[in-house]
Amino acid sequence: MSRIQNTFAELKKSGRKALIPYITAGDPAPEYTVGLMHALVEAGADILELGVPFSDPMADGPVIQKACERALKHGTTTLDVFKLVTEFRKTDQKTPVVLMGYLNPIEAIGYDTFVKAAAMAGVDGVLVVDLPPEEAEDFAELLKGQEMDSVFLLAPTTTLERARKIAAAGSGYLYYVSLKGVTGSATLDVPAVAAKLEEFANMTDLPLAVGFGIRDGKTARALAEVSDGVIVGSALVSRIAELADQPEKIAPVLKEVLSEMRQALDA
Repeated sequence: MSRIQNTFAELKKSGRKALIPYITAGDPAPEYTVGLMHALVEAGADILELGVPFSDPMADGPVIQKACERALKHGTTTLDVFKLVTEFRKTDQKTPVVLMGYLNPIEAIGYDTFVKAAAMAGVDGVLVVDLPPEEAEDFAELLKGQEMDSVFLLAPTTTLERARKIAAAGSGYLYYVSLKGVTGSATLDVPAVAAKLEEFANMTDLPLAVGFGIRDGKTARALAEVSDGVIVGSALVSRIAELADQPEKIAPVLKEVLSEMRQALDA
């Protein structure tokens, strides 16, 4: 079993739900990322999603777009992201790390180079927002060869027929985008999310984690009732933005936000 599969299996056994925070690598500057990763684990994270900075993150709202800008301003490259994961792995061999980003930076260094470097760093899975399963076969095979998971997105507009194809191509877990829009936007309709997840759960054994629009413990708890886990990004990244000029204060604030969600999930 991969680290991701093992994590979900352990959570299911204990009747708990996965808490998956997202931050952008290199935000507010590369030297703080590893410390923030550890802080999130201390606050109750089960899996970490680490964003690979990109100049045109089309699925992301202004909060994460600006995080990418801050990271790129400090010169954070894809290869730097691998170095950060390597550093994190020196003291944490258990927590799965999933890289989330876009195809362009991967193509810039080549599929094979990217996958080998990711595996060597200790990455457990990769989610490429703009790489649909129909075009991901070669990349997914390389990941599988290094025992890493291919995480794919499902959306409110995804048909059951297409969802089956996505689930067949994916591994680790499926990321359900709860909103029609970009990250950090709109208000969640929990009953609508629940109805859609019930449809998807009947056609796959992969865990379903919900992201986009999760702002607090109450929302996280409501969505955890109908899923296998929740993904929180903008609610954390917005705090990083507020404290970008006082980076030493970021870790305690992120721990406070995530701890509240952990407590709500476990209540």
